[in-house]
Amino acid sequence: MAIKNYKPTSPARRNMSVTDYSVLSKVEPEKSLLAPLNKKSGRNSYGRITVRHRGGGNRNKYRMIDFKRRKFDVEATVKTLEYDPNRSAHIALIEYTDGVKSYIIAPVGLKVGDKVVSGPSADIKPGNALPLVNIPVGTFVHNVELYPGKGAQLARSAGNMAQLMAKENGLALLRLPSGELRNVPETCMATIGQVGNIDHENVKIGKAGRKRNMGWRPTVRGSVMNPNDHPHGGGEGKSPVGRPGPVTPWGKPALGYKTRKNTRSNKLIVRRRNGK
Repeated sequence: MAIKNYKPTSPARRNMSVTDYSVLSKVEPEKSLLAPLNKKSGRNSYGRITVRHRGGGNRNKYRMIDFKRRKFDVEATVKTLEYDPNRSAHIALIEYTDGVKSYIIAPVGLKVGDKVVSGPSADIKPGNALPLVNIPVGTFVHNVELYPGKGAQLARSAGNMAQLMAKENGLALLRLPSGELRNVPETCMATIGQVGNIDHENVKIGKAGRKRNMGWRPTVRGSVMNPNDHPHGGGEGKSPVGRPGPVTPWGKPALGYKTRKNTRSNKLIVRRRNGK
């Protein structure tokens, strides 16, 4: 999928680009697969801000995506390729032979009219979903489950894919987009192919207003604040952090500080993404 560049009619347009949506179907989303999406503005159930710089943005409805693909051996036809405001990847509306409709993540090469199917006996072609035990070693996959039946959690964003490296003792070894080598149960489902909209990473936002439409509010550097507002603030002119390392506004270590606490899954990680 290509990138569309604008003529430089203004300073913002000069540096702005968007994904070329001409390959998508110009239709309204399937109403039966929409759900309300209420804004939280970075606040938790107590009303306290837990994620800064969030708020505003355009109203969106959530598209219910079938990440489980547990409707085995029932063929489905791709009806439309659509834009999803809630994710970087595009989505495809499929209709099964029994009339049931659902959304799936659209892989590279999937077109309107194509047939997709899920199940252990499905062919190895983009859009088909199979358990990892039935996928040949070396195949590129996406929408990979971490736990059987929970739904896809790995390799779901635009352009991403994981590679099946080996199968042994009931586990499948995957090389993830980050470079991490990780084992998952070979009964987990995965979809063949690479997630579509590969050029998403080349899009230039171009202006601040477009980021506000996405629900992002302005971010201010701590070093330009006053000392009472941030630990990095104060000083004459540009000043260094003044601490052993950068910190958050509340004095906690930031920018590279390791926060991983889940040690239960360490035994499944063969090599971390940093190569260790």
